[in-house]
Amino acid sequence: METTVPERGTGGRGAPAPRRPGRSPALSSGTAQAAARIAAFAVCQAALVAGAGLLITGPARGLWPMTAEDNVVEALVGARTATLTTASTIVSALGDTGTVVGLTLLACLALVLVPRLPLWRETVFLAAAVSLQSAVFLLITASVDRTRPDVERLDDSPPTSSYTSGHTGAATALYAGLAVLVLSRVRSPWRAPLAALLLLVPLLVGLARLYRGMHHPTDVAAGLMNGSLSLLVVGRAASAGHSWAAWPPADAMGIAVAAAERRPAPVRMHAAVIVNPTVTDAATRDRLRLVLAQHGYHDTPFIDTTAQDPGGGQTAGALRAGAELIVVCGGDGTVRAVADALAGTGVPLVLVPCGTGNLLARNLGLPLRPADALAAGLTGEPRALDLGRIEGDGFPAVHFTAMAGAGLDAAMLEETSDRAKSALGWPAYVLAGVKGLRAPRMRLTVSLDGGPELHRTARMVLVANIGTVQAGAAPVPAARPDDGTLDLAVFDPRGAGGWLRTAGVLLRGSGGGRDAKEPGANGPVPGTDGRRTAGTSRAADSARGPVEFHTFRRAELRFTRPQPREVDGDPVGPGLRLAAEVRPGALTVLLPARER
Repeated sequence: METTVPERGTGGRGAPAPRRPGRSPALSSGTAQAAARIAAFAVCQAALVAGAGLLITGPARGLWPMTAEDNVVEALVGARTATLTTASTIVSALGDTGTVVGLTLLACLALVLVPRLPLWRETVFLAAAVSLQSAVFLLITASVDRTRPDVERLDDSPPTSSYTSGHTGAATALYAGLAVLVLSRVRSPWRAPLAALLLLVPLLVGLARLYRGMHHPTDVAAGLMNGSLSLLVVGRAASAGHSWAAWPPADAMGIAVAAAERRPAPVRMHAAVIVNPTVTDAATRDRLRLVLAQHGYHDTPFIDTTAQDPGGGQTAGALRAGAELIVVCGGDGTVRAVADALAGTGVPLVLVPCGTGNLLARNLGLPLRPADALAAGLTGEPRALDLGRIEGDGFPAVHFTAMAGAGLDAAMLEETSDRAKSALGWPAYVLAGVKGLRAPRMRLTVSLDGGPELHRTARMVLVANIGTVQAGAAPVPAARPDDGTLDLAVFDPRGAGGWLRTAGVLLRGSGGGRDAKEPGANGPVPGTDGRRTAGTSRAADSARGPVEFHTFRRAELRFTRPQPREVDGDPVGPGLRLAAEVRPGALTVLLPARER
């Protein structure tokens, strides 16, 4: 636990320490308080709308305009035509429960996945407004009993009261909520027409419900009021800077960092943070600064990578400036570039996963939340990890931390755009990989540790320092980043059965390869140093399956025609050759003690 320091004017009592790394009392969002206020105002909203319903069905039912409601509905029924009936069917469906729920889910997913950075506040606003409207609607229908208009109805009458119009209320919460988001987030010239069209939808839904004989005009008006109040109540809590949610002031992060820096702390190493700005937003940077300050790292420089230099040059510059600890904040490509510059230096590295794959962090069991990962590293112990060193025709020798390969996986990476990765995350790679299935098999020659050449056909080959990737798949299940060797996987499925067996290998993580009793499967074998025998194969040449595994210290792969190639998720262009070797213990990473 972190100690507390008495502050002036507190009578000697210490301020409470942050409960989590990267948290601070100055940054409290007041979420619980906001939720309580929303609940309280929701009760008032239900009471208001229900009270109006009891008034309409009680003392005011003999007064105008309630006495004229039946005439309005009968006039609309008398104006029915086949065309208008079809149109009302379509419009009314826009307020159906299934339609509203489905569109709300799609809109929320789009707000999280499509923008470069997720719009969480807007997502909560829309989902909570639609949910609140529905909850209040159920309370009202249970307290106000009103029969539907005595006309021919075009829809089956649901068991709920005619008051309020649930279709109209749901449509108001959804489509008017989307209009609010369009006006607040979109900057295109068409935002005003689009917002106007969205605001028109609830009115059309209400009119369609009257036309179809399902509600009285005051039922529709109450539905519009219920949906609008839901947007108002939730919007006041979710909007940035509103006091209901007790959102932190604009300088709250600076206050928190300054407070953390004032706390006494032991002398720390000089650190530098290498940041990929395309995957790290300002809020994440601020949170990382707070974590650094909480652990005694004050005034730590943040150095951005560029498209021309993905991290190697920045790391080398930080080392020349005296950095004794490097923090890397980015994806697999950024980690590879930084690790390449740190190889053999002994300078420790802290991993802060911010990319799409984050393969090394996943295999090391690190937290995937940036602030948590940074805190885990800063309090961890040094551990020596292996690096792979790979070269080929057309690109110089570089180090990699996770995997390199050729064939389908490299083609998949080349076909995946940055926009698709930003919108979908790692599933974008799977969609792009479908295109690569049409490519012909590659033919290659494999030489392992100076042994006899192996001639193979394959869809793809992987040279791995780690075993698992996203979604729990394990293409090279026995690979470990600290065993002093690399692993080679040759994938050559044939037909539907071969693809199914390959999928089984990936999902089971067994690969039909290393038995639990083989070296390195479940830790060191007695009498050995824990390293697997280099150049060994786990698939007999005479009975190879769709996936073949080998372990080696140095390997050379030659292809009969140029193949797409990648190193740690970055395409390096097509070529005819790859040569890889392991550099045992070349990278020092700070990891929690439990990971040792």
